[in-house]
Amino acid sequence: MKFRLPLVIILVATLFTARAQNADTTYWTSGGFVALTFSNVTLSDSWSAGGAENMSINGATGLFANYAKARTTWESSLDLGYGMINQDNQGFEKSDDKINLVTKYGYQIKEGNSQWYFSGLLDFRTQFAEGTVIAADGVSDSTISNFMAPGYLTVGLGIDYKPNKVISFNYIPLTGKFTFVNDQALADKGAYGVDPGKKSRAELGSFLRIKYKDEVITNVNLESRLELFTNYIESFGTIDVNWQNTIVMKVNKVLSANLFTHLLYDKDIKTETENGPEAKVQFKSVFGAGLAYNFGAQLSK
Repeated sequence: MKFRLPLVIILVATLFTARAQNADTTYWTSGGFVALTFSNVTLSDSWSAGGAENMSINGATGLFANYAKARTTWESSLDLGYGMINQDNQGFEKSDDKINLVTKYGYQIKEGNSQWYFSGLLDFRTQFAEGTVIAADGVSDSTISNFMAPGYLTVGLGIDYKPNKVISFNYIPLTGKFTFVNDQALADKGAYGVDPGKKSRAELGSFLRIKYKDEVITNVNLESRLELFTNYIESFGTIDVNWQNTIVMKVNKVLSANLFTHLLYDKDIKTETENGPEAKVQFKSVFGAGLAYNFGAQLSK
């Protein structure tokens, strides 16, 4: 399996970490976590209950840097995840793969009112490495994804409503959603909604983003992001859903457990069924317990 770690991601992560450690606390709030989890199951030949030997390792990083001064706010976050699993000594395959960079600028509509803002949003998502499945011949691997295949970029201008410090509603009536498939074989198939042979697709639509972030109980932090998009020109009213949840449960200074769930529905991402290609609801969950390091500002109610 080919693995790529783009230099730009390393640089962005380094900048976030530097900001978290050296930020001017007058205007900046920053921090994050880094976690590494590992599991291993071994079975002797005489183990009568059955099962499969496996080894897995997962890494996750969540970084944020928020700026607030006078009527201006600027919120940025970077979420990275990568995991591998080896079952029955068949070789390692990836079990998790995520890059998500979000930055949002806000300006108070009315001075002194910290609930309503004009806002600009940029959201970028892709993955680090190639994803494969067993091909139709049952032997060879078939590539179904890769770095920037797909890649998603969402940009737009709208209104941000923040009734309190833990939740915000960001509505963007004029949103550009761009899909990239930087793999010619996948592009030729028209994967992820691009026209066959093309490596990108642009959509114009309406976008709603609801974000909740809080320490729900002592040492348990929850971040939930629900994003809804509909295309004005094609299939208006059909809603693409991207709902991500991250729960970080701190045991002590170096041990923690984390749970990540991702529900996704995109009319342009289709899977083969008996009735032909169809868009389906996709769901992924990743749970891990192991070493973790938290730094910077802590969430509070």
